[in-house]
Amino acid sequence: MTPKVVNWLVLLLRLVLGAIFIVAGVSKIGHAIEFAQQIAAFRLLPQPVIAPMALALPFLEVLLGGYLVLGLFTRISAWVAALLLLAFDGAIASAVVRGLSLSCGCFGPNDKSVTTWGEVGRDAIFVLLAVIVALRPPGMLALDRRIGNAS
Repeated sequence: MTPKVVNWLVLLLRLVLGAIFIVAGVSKIGHAIEFAQQIAAFRLLPQPVIAPMALALPFLEVLLGGYLVLGLFTRISAWVAALLLLAFDGAIASAVVRGLSLSCGCFGPNDKSVTTWGEVGRDAIFVLLAVIVALRPPGMLALDRRIGNAS
């Protein structure tokens, strides 16, 4: 692939991942109680961590999504996205292995998708896309290019 094609591909991946994080975060904002219940249902985290996570994670997702869309701090944002997605994927896989059929909580209280191997596969693809973005220059239309952070 030519560098120009790679730059456009990275832009496309940034926009897709960024939009996913923004939509996921926005759909959870204002629904901390429901989101905390969804997190608790996975039975993976200690109770004192759940409420703060339910409050903070949606805002982190929106911020991370914004960084990816803008191409700002692209590499670190993509690595953080990959790690978050990997954690989500691990939680979903854990639920499937333990026979728990739960709402994944991915897109707020109205999200009816449940923990299945299909969800695990979907998130694994998202992890791969985030790693591709992290390993490449920030792509076209990235603010990182404007501020000289496009290594």
